[in-house]
Amino acid sequence: MPAPSPAATAHDRTATVVDDVFYPSSDGKPMAENMWQARAILNAASDIESAHPQALVATDILVYPEEGNSRNSIAPDVLVAFALGTESRMNYLVWKEGKPPDWVLEVASQSTRRRDLDFKRRYYAAMAVPEYWLFDPRGDLYPLGTPPLQGLRLVNGEYRPLASRLVSGERTIHSEQLGLDVRAQDQLLRFRDPATGRDILHRPEVDAAQKQAQAMAEQEAERRIAAEARAEQAEARLAELEATLRRTRDNPS
Repeated sequence: MPAPSPAATAHDRTATVVDDVFYPSSDGKPMAENMWQARAILNAASDIESAHPQALVATDILVYPEEGNSRNSIAPDVLVAFALGTESRMNYLVWKEGKPPDWVLEVASQSTRRRDLDFKRRYYAAMAVPEYWLFDPRGDLYPLGTPPLQGLRLVNGEYRPLASRLVSGERTIHSEQLGLDVRAQDQLLRFRDPATGRDILHRPEVDAAQKQAQAMAEQEAERRIAAEARAEQAEARLAELEATLRRTRDNPS
């Protein structure tokens, strides 16, 4: 049995413990090396959560494919798993979850780009992850001729590129696992629901839309209050006129 790491034994809240085996929840590496990578990771996770609120969406969580082997792990930038619930987890233990993640994304950085294209491609294939996606937000880290956005589908144990097409002049790839169309836009991933033809809004766009809706609601409330005030004034004026007419009728000069 592998010996638990010193970090795990020092504080078991930093690890998942199964049958006396410690599976650390951190590999000691940062989630991102730069702002481009961080923004792309967090944006993708947020958009997918908006599109699939019942799915498990996690960033930089350690995945352990082998029971009893705490030294074999990988931390995808984003993983998505369906039908497992959305409860928070310390780690993703494949044998306990009952399956590997359904969708994995790696966002390129200077230090990980080669591993993303080679080692991780083979690693996720061996784990039987149905779709593996790669994204270079800056567009200058992959070898010349390699598109900045790649969607790969597992076929007979090997990853094959998913077909891309031009939609409104933009290269778009359909993810069968997510049921969404994906494209690169402004150094971020943009997801679209093909059933509605509408993009999944980024979080800042959602916030802006909510503020706009709130402002419109407040304006409508102000218009309603003003209209009610005018109606009350009109009723008061009518009542005053009626009273004047009654006085005139009752006291003719």
